[in-house]
Amino acid sequence: MKIKCLVVDDEPLAIRLIENHLEKIEGFEVVATCNNAMKAFEILNKQAVDLMFLDIKMPNMTGIEFLKNLKNPPKTVLTTAYRDFALESYDIGVVDYLLKPITFERFFKAVDKFLDARQTVAAPIEYAGNPFVVLKSGVKSYKINIDEVLYIESLKDYIKIFLISNKPISFKYKISDIELELKGQKFLRVHRSFLINTNQIVAFTGNEIEVKGAEIPIGASYKDAVMRFLETFKK
Repeated sequence: MKIKCLVVDDEPLAIRLIENHLEKIEGFEVVATCNNAMKAFEILNKQAVDLMFLDIKMPNMTGIEFLKNLKNPPKTVLTTAYRDFALESYDIGVVDYLLKPITFERFFKAVDKFLDARQTVAAPIEYAGNPFVVLKSGVKSYKINIDEVLYIESLKDYIKIFLISNKPISFKYKISDIELELKGQKFLRVHRSFLINTNQIVAFTGNEIEVKGAEIPIGASYKDAVMRFLETFKK
């Protein structure tokens, strides 16, 4: 299955360059292109996208502003002619930051980072009715039973998984990666830094959720979706 890409840039030549680069790499497909954040938003709501190439300096809304406002953004490579945004971009967990003009060699390194990240998180495996994931920390690989997870906390490039019967374990993954892999496994993103197992919820208010001994804050940008989900508990 090909990796579906979206290219967002207000310069037609910049879009064409990225398309040309992707044509040289097997397994990638450009499913859409557009020249501003609003059109990109419409596309993401209609079309599955695995990897987005996103310009920073665009009319009305910058690429970084757009990315910060997406609740479930695809993996993203930022493209720009400006160095000034590098530090801020890594704070929001992008795959890479490419400076224009983008050479194929540098572009290929960004794609390789994306492919490497896709391989680091194991998808849930179903065995005898008990789903689990296998994640690597240091030289050890850990089998994590999904039902044992209380919640997951993001610590920049690391996540810490809190378990019912064992001490927390840290892994070098991004929370957005593990969120994607656990989709359909009754996990809910309630904050930029927290993903919870909804089966472990014991109490909640409008500002936080209690998960067996831990009080997890509800982030402002996630609040509407979280409240809609919590309404199902009252029925």
